[in-house]
Amino acid sequence: MAKTKTANLSEPVIIKKYANRRLYNTETSSYITLDLLSQMTREGREFVVVDAKTGEDITHNVLTQIIMEEEQRGKNMLPVNFLRQLIAMYGDSMQSMVPQYLEASMDAFRKNQMQFQEAMKGAFGGGPLAEIAKRNMQMFEAAASAFGNVPGMPGASGTASAPAPTPTPAASEGSKDDEIAQLKAQLAALNAKIDKLN
Repeated sequence: MAKTKTANLSEPVIIKKYANRRLYNTETSSYITLDLLSQMTREGREFVVVDAKTGEDITHNVLTQIIMEEEQRGKNMLPVNFLRQLIAMYGDSMQSMVPQYLEASMDAFRKNQMQFQEAMKGAFGGGPLAEIAKRNMQMFEAAASAFGNVPGMPGASGTASAPAPTPTPAASEGSKDDEIAQLKAQLAALNAKIDKLN
């Protein structure tokens, strides 16, 4: 049974259009709407629409009708200037080349769209950019924790918003030298942590 289902998916579905404008899906034995045909198109499902009385292939007309309905709903993809140029091509000596050109252009557009989507997935889904972002975050956290021991610096434990103490004029030269030595030691520790991350 599964083999029949997969075989049916590769063959186009036959849709019959009756005089009362109703569409009949021969695969599901049910009447369908243009919206369902539009959905099938988006899903990549192949179908052929035939006139139920004459058997004539009217797929082109029905697809054009779907486009017209989408355009009337305000989902305009066809600019007026493009439509004018397209109409002007009817009866032109180049008319026979236009369908192949438009089809090739749309194929190229779809390929570029897929490549862009794959690139975006790769960029944010564990690719090289995600790895760089992870390392940058680790370096930022290391820097924040190193500054955590300095009063008044962001990330300081318990005193993140406390202002740094201002030295009094009576402070001796020895205490300034001690403070500078502490800052140098903290800077060296920060450099060591950054080196470890690289």
